[in-house]
Formats: sequence, structure tokens, C-alpha cells
Amino acid sequence: MKSHPITDRVISLASKVNINLSQAELIQAAVNRNEGTITDHGALAADTGKFTGRSPKDKFSVSDSKTEDIVWWGEINKRYDAEKFDILTEKVIAHYQGKEIFVRDAYACADEDYRMNVRVVNESAYQNLFVHHMFLRPNQSEIDSIDPDWIILAAPSFLADPEIDGTRQENFSIINFTKKIYLIGGSGYTGEIKKGIFTVLNFSLPVEENVLSMHCSANIGKNGDTAIFFGLSGTGKTTLSADPDRALIGDDEHGWSDKGVFNFEGGCYAKAIDLSKEKEPQIWDAIKNGALVENVRFFPGTNTVNYEDVSVTQNTRAAYPIYHIDGIAEPSLGPHPNNIFFLTCDAFGVLPPISKLNLSADTQLKLQGLKSESQTLKQHFQHVLALLFYHCIQENMPKC
Repeated sequence: MKSHPITDRVISLASKVNINLSQAELIQAAVNRNEGTITDHGALAADTGKFTGRSPKDKFSVSDSKTEDIVWWGEINKRYDAEKFDILTEKVIAHYQGKEIFVRDAYACADEDYRMNVRVVNESAYQNLFVHHMFLRPNQSEIDSIDPDWIILAAPSFLADPEIDGTRQENFSIINFTKKIYLIGGSGYTGEIKKGIFTVLNFSLPVEENVLSMHCSANIGKNGDTAIFFGLSGTGKTTLSADPDRALIGDDEHGWSDKGVFNFEGGCYAKAIDLSKEKEPQIWDAIKNGALVENVRFFPGTNTVNYEDVSVTQNTRAAYPIYHIDGIAEPSLGPHPNNIFFLTCDAFGVLPPISKLNLSADTQLKLQGLKSESQTLKQHFQHVLALLFYHCIQENMPKC
């Protein structure tokens, strides 16, 4: 592992350092540390603690000369003071004193022209397994020579002092685009890790590379026809892109360059609520030896997951490397899309179940920001009757 001033300091403070462990080694470490249990399908079942979903109100970006005039600041993109970030970084680094840590080198973006190397420090083995699955995995020949572009310090057991540290409450996720450091504290929910890097790419790719970053899934047909599926969490991106007759490019985060579409990630993070082999066979089969399932419960007296049990959260999840899906696109790239779907969870029955729109209607809906909230999309939103809205553009899309 190549030297980096931040991770060098963390490693020097830790009592035990696990660097780039294999999938099997991470699962064994998680079991030994009582972080999880092996299911009857061979997956690791772990709980993420107090937080079973992301906390967007506690997500910040450092406001400085690089970001001040470019970021659209407000309720979504919250400012964080640069000096406070430096102080908080020192606190998080010191927090690793005497702890066992798990360090992993990985990268984002399947298109080598936009590759971004990431080094992640975790306090727990199950979180490092998530990183192994969700980011792209370097070849063994290059693993020791990677220079990280970004550092992620994930410290769930570190709690901020809001009055001193300038956070909203004890948990936080803060991105510094200038120093290329991402801090996560107070939350063991793994989705904070992946969505933080998605935020980084949402800034760097459009601003610096003229590439569109997209929250969508994508697959490709036998004739090379790419389809992309836009939608908020829980609207069906992962399910619809896992098509046995089409090769999966990715299930959640992609870029669209002047060459075509590419996956940001190396794995899938599927919702597991009510999962069954009959309804979603590819996802069911992907949750096998090595996969990670979060916040699920077993049938009594067994190690069989009851996916209908939402006693912990409705946001139960499964993370697995993309190669757990049969028939993937290798590498995770595709040409310009032929078809674009917009998926909406319609809580109010306003939309017809399926709509094919012309360019004018498409533009109008996007400008209106048409969407609605569902139980799995927003905490405490109750009694939702959801319809799935498909919007498909059949014409070939122009180049960016």
C-alpha cells in the first residue's frame, strides 16, 4: 500500500491494521468480532446500528474557493466551514488510536478515462466488506501501487459535539472537495459511504470532465442497445435492470460521456424488503456466499432470512459484487442509450401506470420535478399506495 499522509497517521495510531483483506477474510473477521451471522445462503447478515438509512440533513460540503460559487447551496447542499473541517479531521484521526481498523484501496468509474482511486478506513469488517463489493476492485498486480485520489474516514463510534463541531447532531458526513477527504461519523449505515462518493462524482464529472452523472441503473441488449432507468430509491431501478435477457451495466450510479454510459460502481445495493426468488430471481440468486445483508431478521430457530420482517427497518438491504449477477456487461460500459425510463412511486394515483411521452411532455415533467414520497423513500411517510410509472423515450438519443 502506497503512502498517504492521512492514512499513514491513522495506521500509526491503530492497534491492528487489516489492509485489503479478501472477501472471505473480511467475513471471518466480522463473525469473530460479533458483527454478524452467516445466513443459510452463505451471506453475512449484519446490523448497521442506530441508523438504518442515510441522514441527508446531516450531510455537508466544505465551502471554500473551489466550491463557493459553483455549488447550489441550500437545504440539500449544506455549507461547512473549512477551519472546522480541519479540526474535526484531527479529532477523527485521533479517534482511531488503539483501535483495530480495516483499510481498502478501490476505485470508482469503469471508464478508465475517469477512474478515481479511493482509500477507505473502516472501524468494522462488515463495512469494509461493503466497500469491497460496491467499489471497483483493482487487479492484484496494481493493488500495492495505487495512489489514492480520495480518502474516506468512516468512524461510526465517533460522535461529534454539535456546538463545537458545527454539525446538526452527533452523526455527520462531510465532504471536502479541495482536500479530497470525506468524513463519516456517528453512523454505521454503509450507504453513507457509497452516496458520499456519488456526491463527489456529481461535482467533479460535470464540472471538470463535462460528463453527466446520473442516479440510474443501466443494461444492454444483445444488439448493443443500452437502456437506462432513472428513479429515486425504491422505485425499481435494481429490479428492472436485472433482466435475464439483457446484460447488466450497473444498478444505481452511472456517467454519460461523449462515448456512452459507464458504471461508477463495482457492485449492487438492492432493497431486500419482501424479496423472493419468484419475484426477483437474479437478485435472490446474487445473495449467496460472500454477499452482505443488512438489518434483516431470521425465521425463528434458523439462519434463513425472513425478508418480510421489517421490525428493524423497511430499508433492509443486500450488497454484492456485480459478478454475482449472471450475464453482466464486462467491462461495465455501454453505448449511448436507445431507451430512457423514468420511474416514479406515485403515492396519489395521479399518473397512469405506463406513459410514453414525446420530447415536450418529457421536458415538462422533468422541469416540474415530478415525484412523490413513499415509505421507503422518506422516513415516517405513512400509508402509501404506490404505482410504478414508466416513461420511455424510444428514439435514439443524441450524443452529449
